[in-house]
Amino acid sequence: MKVGISLLTLVPGVVGGSETYARELTRALARVGELEYEAFVPAIAPDAADGLPTRVVREYGASSGMLGRATAMSRAWLTPGRLRRTMQLESLDAVHYPLSVTIPPPGERPPAAVTVHDLQHELYPEFFSRAELAYRRVLYKQAVTSSRIVITISEHAREALLRTYGIDPDRVVAIPLGIDHQRLTPREEPRDAFLLYPANPWRHKNHDRLYEAFALVRRERPELRLVLTGTGHAAALPDGVENRGRVPFDELVALYRTASALVFPSLYEGFGLPPLEAMACGCPVATSAATSLPEVCGDAAEYFDPLSPADMARAIAAVVDDPARYTQRGIARARLFTWEATARAHEDVYRRLVS
Repeated sequence: MKVGISLLTLVPGVVGGSETYARELTRALARVGELEYEAFVPAIAPDAADGLPTRVVREYGASSGMLGRATAMSRAWLTPGRLRRTMQLESLDAVHYPLSVTIPPPGERPPAAVTVHDLQHELYPEFFSRAELAYRRVLYKQAVTSSRIVITISEHAREALLRTYGIDPDRVVAIPLGIDHQRLTPREEPRDAFLLYPANPWRHKNHDRLYEAFALVRRERPELRLVLTGTGHAAALPDGVENRGRVPFDELVALYRTASALVFPSLYEGFGLPPLEAMACGCPVATSAATSLPEVCGDAAEYFDPLSPADMARAIAAVVDDPARYTQRGIARARLFTWEATARAHEDVYRRLVS
């Protein structure tokens, strides 16, 4: 049985958690997968399917810009024959499109699965321009209706899909993500007086309310700092806040291991990897009680209302003042999520596609 994995719409450094999922899934399939695979990657990300047999599809015309991405997908959808022949889709038993920003080329063969990571644009349409909102609504609907099975990354995302599109529940499968337990480990290192928030300043990441909460916390703890990672932050930040920019993963792990706590005030997550990554490193976590985050973090985090800076400040103080209460529960919680388990669950879906 041969399965194709299409990563043609992957844009390095742009699609965040979706890129992590796509890359880690292919690596895990290479380690524990029992089926035969071929990955299709764009010229701008030739290493995207590390570990699997790979074909670079230059005919796709991949681009890092929004307009270029839309043009490439539109061309693939309107003239699918050329792309289908290039990818030799008819030779496959099944094909998977792991990135939400994908429309499978029309055709009954091979049967397709698509991963839809979230439906943020339906819950928070105000976070998107009119053009991007229209683009997402068309794209996601086409992806869902063109696939035999839809994979989501949390039960919250699955329920949102069922509500939005009214599709057969048997067609939608929730598969949790994993984390890299080889690299994400606790260390006996002293923790420094800073909070960590690894996120680009997208509107749903809720930085402004975090700054308000941080100012409240600093009234009692003036030594505390707030460390941000990610690109696009303003040059002028509030007192005590610093931006490290986009950091290598090893540096992020070092921050997890030395931060007083991770604070994660996001308004919307399809899954939410940073809290789990922090837990695996023994870092206490204060997180938003929104969308998928309680499902992911279980009883190992301190939750707060992401719309209330005061409640956020309360939760931050709780984990900073009593870190031991959260550390061991966090480590145990993180152990439940592995990329190997994620890969095996995907193989079950691929077998269902064929059967």
